[in-house]
Amino acid sequence: MTLPNGTPSQIRSIDNLYGPDGKLEAVLNTGRDDAPYSALVCHPYPPAGGTMHNKVVYNAMKVFSSLGLPVLRFNFRGTGLSEGVFDNGHGEQNDVRAALSWLEHNLKRPILFAGFSFGSHVGLRACCGDVRVKGLIGLGLPVHADGRDYTYGFLPKCIEPKLFLSGDHDPFGSRAAVEAVLEQAPAPKQMVWVEGADHFFQGVPGSPAPKLDVMRREMDMWLRSEFGLS
Repeated sequence: MTLPNGTPSQIRSIDNLYGPDGKLEAVLNTGRDDAPYSALVCHPYPPAGGTMHNKVVYNAMKVFSSLGLPVLRFNFRGTGLSEGVFDNGHGEQNDVRAALSWLEHNLKRPILFAGFSFGSHVGLRACCGDVRVKGLIGLGLPVHADGRDYTYGFLPKCIEPKLFLSGDHDPFGSRAAVEAVLEQAPAPKQMVWVEGADHFFQGVPGSPAPKLDVMRREMDMWLRSEFGLS
């Protein structure tokens, strides 16, 4: 990928990101030297195969990278080459905090966050109210999935600008359930329903084409409008 200033974005393996349970596998897509923010993107439910290479996570990274921002992705504990054991979203919050600290120490910029599914729930819990994080994006916000309930009692402290994007055929977060959750979140906030999209922003029988391009476009417009990125 080529950055807005014409230089190529490079992918670097990160060897010094450590959470409470050990080393976390991570990659950084480099950005412009004058980038005003760095970005963190978190992946979906590990027991179901979620990793930092998930297609939605990758596409979210591409949006940040296209705007010249350096973007960190990592695998939660027990996923891929990351040390530790899956902790049902509890210890994973500390993994997110470790990633925020890595970005703060190494890139020294305010941070924008995006997470998909499990990654949005865990990441929002860790990032809401953290002064280092200036904007939040929840993709495919889950409310109930495979016998697991996701609660959002922490949302009232999320005073940062927030964008939520979900497919209107998402079985893990119906329109009614997600909108009820988001009533707790203070402004500024925006909710976008992607028509004809499932949880993974893929198409549905009546509209089979993938909708990841819509997801990317909505993210891009919001980031440009809310943060003046170009």
